[in-house]
Amino acid sequence: MQIVEVRSVPLAAGRVTDARALAVAGAACISLTAVFIRLADVSPATSVFFRCALALPPLAVLAWREHRRSRRTSRADAVRFAVAGALLGVDFALWSQAIMLVGAGISTVLVNIQVAVVPLLSFLFLGTRIPARFVATIPVLFAGIALTAGVVDDGATSPDLLWGTLLALLSGVAYAGYIFVVGGRGTAATAGTQVLVSTAAAGVVGSALGSVWGTVDLAPGWAAFGWLAALAVSAQVLGWMLLGRSLPRLAPEVGATLLLLQPVLAIAAAMALLGERPSTLQLVGCATVVATAWYVASRPDRSR
Repeated sequence: MQIVEVRSVPLAAGRVTDARALAVAGAACISLTAVFIRLADVSPATSVFFRCALALPPLAVLAWREHRRSRRTSRADAVRFAVAGALLGVDFALWSQAIMLVGAGISTVLVNIQVAVVPLLSFLFLGTRIPARFVATIPVLFAGIALTAGVVDDGATSPDLLWGTLLALLSGVAYAGYIFVVGGRGTAATAGTQVLVSTAAAGVVGSALGSVWGTVDLAPGWAAFGWLAALAVSAQVLGWMLLGRSLPRLAPEVGATLLLLQPVLAIAAAMALLGERPSTLQLVGCATVVATAWYVASRPDRSR
């Protein structure tokens, strides 16, 4: 999930409604990421390689169209996009393994730790003041994580669950780094180029890191290839195209709230399509994490 700071643009009510519909559709596309990875049932290195490689051709077309409009990317920005992509590759690899250990739904919720990490990175590197509301939510957030990991649920805790929880949280930290490097200093005019460069870098770094759990399988079988192709089209291309067109048209707090549909939809999809059955306390933990993420992402002030 990505929380993006954008400036809202005054629009007619109908166009705002359309933007909200696009944002919901984008969140729905991305929410299926973990389900597709689980259905493909391949190593993390293989899933990262194919999700990035198959997305590159359509992303290259978008970047080429930007280049034709003379919206060129500076060398410094290209390097920044590549660094962000490397962090995204770490996120992809760790999350792919976490999905196999804790399930598609729970792993998607835990990745939302990035909502809490981004403000910390801004404080450490930019000196941005940390809001008191953020500090107050930290104990609640970690309580939700503990419930989700099954720490207080008799019979729910296992080495795989704890290890998968750790990987999902580290994945969220890496994703927060990606958002921090890209967010706030990019431009919508070169969004296609940014996603192209970052996806290419993510494919290289993520495949290398994912090789810890098995090397890339270039012939995973037609069934697995089909799920990986669906992953590339739905999440890497279609999902972010929809969000890229909708988020700039919405107030930040509206966009952030709609994006939190992703973990909710991911849990529902995992239960319906994969037969995952989190315990009651784990579901309470998931709800706590999502609610805390919404509270952190929304801003109390409405000044324009």
